Amino acid sequence: MEPLARALKGASAWIVGLRRAQGPTRAEDQLFETDPDHGGIVKVSPLLDWSLEQVRAFVQAEHIPYNPLHDQGYPSIGCAPCTRAVAEGEDERAGRWWWENPEHKECGLHHRPTRGNQP
Repeated sequence: MEPLARALKGASAWIVGLRRAQGPTRAEDQLFETDPDHGGIVKVSPLLDWSLEQVRAFVQAEHIPYNPLHDQGYPSIGCAPCTRAVAEGEDERAGRWWWENPEHKECGLHHRPTRGNQP
């Protein structure tokens, strides 16, 4: 979290790739939110209502570089201990904090204690 805090120091906003479809911890997210964990700056989520398929199609159409782990069964990538590949038919976030219940699958980047999330 320290590198992110340093990067956001003095910023008035940051843009994130959160999507509501990624799970219950993101269902109430808004396009623009104030982020109290990062000095009250504005957090912008332009992909909030996009599906995974829409993201993939856009990346392909615009020739956007992406992490090759996505092609190896990792639709959601975090740190090594908290991420595993997902099996065919599993939810795209099943490989993140795989030992946790879905309502707690959120890291410190997007921690929202008022919504019941745990880092």
